[in-house]
Amino acid sequence: MKKKILALVCMITCIFGLTACGNGEVLTEFEQQKVSTAEQMASQAIIPLFVDYLCNEEVSKNVFLGADMSEFTAEEVSYLCEQTFGVKADGYVMRTAVESFRSGLETIGGIAEVGTAKAELHDKQIIVEVEIKGVVKNATAEIIFSNDMFLELESASLNPGATMGEMMGKAALNTLIGMGTVFIVLVLISLIISCFGVIPKLQASAAERRAAKTATEKTGDDNTVEQAAVEEYEDEAGEQELVAVIAAAVAAYEGAASTDGFVVRSIRRR
Repeated sequence: MKKKILALVCMITCIFGLTACGNGEVLTEFEQQKVSTAEQMASQAIIPLFVDYLCNEEVSKNVFLGADMSEFTAEEVSYLCEQTFGVKADGYVMRTAVESFRSGLETIGGIAEVGTAKAELHDKQIIVEVEIKGVVKNATAEIIFSNDMFLELESASLNPGATMGEMMGKAALNTLIGMGTVFIVLVLISLIISCFGVIPKLQASAAERRAAKTATEKTGDDNTVEQAAVEEYEDEAGEQELVAVIAAAVAAYEGAASTDGFVVRSIRRR
């Protein structure tokens, strides 16, 4: 029995070991070089490019010949950035990235320190995240390159993080919402339970109304039957009297007495 348990434990250990080995990605020398280059470009080139040049209106106008970036086409923006800064990127990507960095810089109050960069290699992209220490709050810069030898910039954004006060406020709000939801559910359950005592009374009242309605309909039917019987009896009596009168008239005309005791006298006018 002990040997079976030991064998089972060894088998489970081997399975977990194989799983761990499968999850670990072994990068080739070329891939490691691309990852290292992407990390250096993100922290030492791309972030300073947006913070010190493109997000600075005065410097940006010098780069774009005294005009705003929005006045140029996407192809022109791409060409100027590649010729001036050596960064290969689509013009629309650069415009979106500038808007994201401007908004992020306003939120964090400026960059106090650029932290370390950490890159992840995917099928077609290299995603680099750089921790940014801001004046008001911290942020994370996400820089995405193409997974090839050119390392073309595909996306760049500055995402402000939440401060401790904001996280505490959000947690308190979530707590209040949860407690309010539970309270409302309890009130609804109490109302439903209280209705259990009213439902039988309503059912009894409805049954009484149905019984009274049935009795009324039955009484009306009985009265109708009795009235029909009386009318039928009156009709039969009237018919018998009419027959007797006709018979008496015929008998008087023929000079015989009526069998029913009716006497018909002739009325003559003077």
